Amino acid sequence: MNIYNLLKVLTGKSKLVYLQAAIILCLGLIQAACFAQDKPADNAPVGNPFVRDIYTADPSAHVWKDGRLYVYPSHDVAPPRGCDLMDKYHVYSTDDMVNWKDEGQILQASDVAWGRKEGGFMWAPDCAYKNGTYYFYFPHPSGTDWNHTWKIGVATSKSPASGFVSQGYIKGLESMIDPCVFVDDDGQAYFYYGGGGTCKGGKLKGNMVEIDGEMQKMEGLEDFHEATWVHKRNGIYYLSYSDNHDVNGKHNQMRYATSNSPLGPWTSKGIYMDATDSYTNHGSIVEYKGQWYAFYHNSSISHQDWLRSICVDKLYYNADGTIQKVVPSAAIKSK
Repeated sequence: MNIYNLLKVLTGKSKLVYLQAAIILCLGLIQAACFAQDKPADNAPVGNPFVRDIYTADPSAHVWKDGRLYVYPSHDVAPPRGCDLMDKYHVYSTDDMVNWKDEGQILQASDVAWGRKEGGFMWAPDCAYKNGTYYFYFPHPSGTDWNHTWKIGVATSKSPASGFVSQGYIKGLESMIDPCVFVDDDGQAYFYYGGGGTCKGGKLKGNMVEIDGEMQKMEGLEDFHEATWVHKRNGIYYLSYSDNHDVNGKHNQMRYATSNSPLGPWTSKGIYMDATDSYTNHGSIVEYKGQWYAFYHNSSISHQDWLRSICVDKLYYNADGTIQKVVPSAAIKSK
């Protein structure tokens, strides 16, 4: 029996009581419906920053063979204590640059047998794909004296976002951070890393875990600090990075240089993104479905330098191949 039929058989005071109850019930249902509309669903579009449930930084973005775009960031742990507590890498993916899926955690310090026994210090990573295997590269110290014992670890998987197993580290490297791996059109992979004003690059062997020959300094970079990223467009190689900008409380502009060779020498082309509200910045540049994007991080959610959040904005090139300055926006809209 519905409310209308019930009211027809009731009279007087009983009818009034049931009428009041019906009105309250309807108002409650309307309020619940409105709340459900306001509450975002899982993986709903959220704009920038596009990850909000945990703090993330240093986004490395790649498009893989399944047609999705994957982002491999570092993870700032709250409450922060500088950047020493960073741990527990997650992966995020999308197929429309609007809706983002947390693919889950893929690695943490306790999974790394050769790593620092105190854990933490899982800084900016990168990922590459070759011959059916995904290679996840991450910096991590091997000793308590973390600043002088950095290694570049490698974990592998047959999936882009799960099943990664630590395989050791790249032998023979200096104690530096921020690995970047670029695979050229001919399948040759190049490895870059750096920090503290030094950027080096070299070839990787076919096994993707050994350096082929000697690492060499990347010449021609202006005010290099860290955060190397290499991409290629129309036959031109681009090396982007964060600089040592420190003016009026602003830090780390994003610069880039170009070359006709993946190992330089490089020609400085200037700044493609101004400093954000974070003490650091670290980014990647990738093309997806015909549009280029710049990934970066800021502190717009936490307002703390070491609790950062990853963002993305569209990036455009001029006719001469130079990059137009990226102006961070509030949200990314689908095409």
